[in-house]
Amino acid sequence: MKILHTADWHLGKRLDRFSRLEEQVLVMNEIVQIADEQKVDLVLIAGDLFDNFNPSVEATELFYKTLKRLSLNGKRPVIAISGNHDSPSLIDAPDPLARECGIILIGHPKATINPFELEHFKISKSAEGFIELEFKNQHFPVRILHTPYANEVRLKEYFGENKEEELNRVLAESWKKTSDEFCNENGINLLMTHLYMNKKGAPILEEPEGEKPIKIGNADLVFSDIIPHQIQYTALGHLHGFQNIGTDEKPVVYSSSPLCYSFSEAGQTKYVSIIEAEPNKNVSFEKIALQKGKKLVRKTFDSIENTIEWLKENPNTLVELTLESETFLKAEERKLIYQSHNGIVHLIPKVKNQDFNESQLSEINLSQDIQTLFSNYFKSKNGGQEANEELLNLFNEIASNNS
Repeated sequence: MKILHTADWHLGKRLDRFSRLEEQVLVMNEIVQIADEQKVDLVLIAGDLFDNFNPSVEATELFYKTLKRLSLNGKRPVIAISGNHDSPSLIDAPDPLARECGIILIGHPKATINPFELEHFKISKSAEGFIELEFKNQHFPVRILHTPYANEVRLKEYFGENKEEELNRVLAESWKKTSDEFCNENGINLLMTHLYMNKKGAPILEEPEGEKPIKIGNADLVFSDIIPHQIQYTALGHLHGFQNIGTDEKPVVYSSSPLCYSFSEAGQTKYVSIIEAEPNKNVSFEKIALQKGKKLVRKTFDSIENTIEWLKENPNTLVELTLESETFLKAEERKLIYQSHNGIVHLIPKVKNQDFNESQLSEINLSQDIQTLFSNYFKSKNGGQEANEELLNLFNEIASNNS
């Protein structure tokens, strides 16, 4: 059996003032195309389906249309859980209608999905946080333990008051109990969750820049060693870079986001994971690179000419630009830069002179004229950098109008 694992779609995501919806349409088409070309039997989407609790009409429409295409109108099951960016109730709401298309939407931990049957597959067993699928063309079932993200209120509701101490223990006990009851060697056994998971003793995995954090200290850190031994593959969401924190024999995989969503991800290749699985054997998986979407680039220059030259040579990018200079950029220089490229997200001036000592200006002579006082103040706040002529002229104009 072939399974496609993806996560962290963040539909409706913006990067500062830039909408990413057009790119998301393209990459959703690409994921559907991969699912069809690979002839996958099942699709898993491990949370952060939307970027916020109240997604736009356009983002919602893209989500439903993509799921319907992935499901082949009910022939291929698609299972999606909520992440920390999603409203569980919003994810759950269309489930009765979605099931008619073979789409299973799970918003809350410990959810029990009502069994149903379609032409090509059925849910044969269901319990809290668990479903079993049977396919008409397969002689073995697929079991899935599902644990969507839970915020602090829901963690206390589902896992007890002392979540800092109890989360790993309660999850371990819950997953073990479910696996021992339902997951024998006669079927494929999977876990899908949107939690901050890491290998015990491993370096801390950095959460994406600008991401709503799950991990506060170590309070919400879940360790991969609590995954039941029956589980052959764990499909994770939340971290945006592809990585296997498990082993080759028992993969525990963050499949990555489909696009680079922050400049901390600049240069990353994004993937979906294609799993080949059968009962009582180690799974194999490969990561398939996604090609759509604009590149995010962080660049530093020390001249206007080099900046503009590079920008013109790299038009289809979103750029965080740092410009090192002796003085602040003039208005006409900023205008030239922005006119040369329509994807500049941030333009960061940087002072070259790092030898300035603020103590040099610790004593202020208030008898000086207002322009000198302003110049000294500006210098003290900007690492010793002098205010340029344009800025001084603007200050003098404001000062004269207020005198």
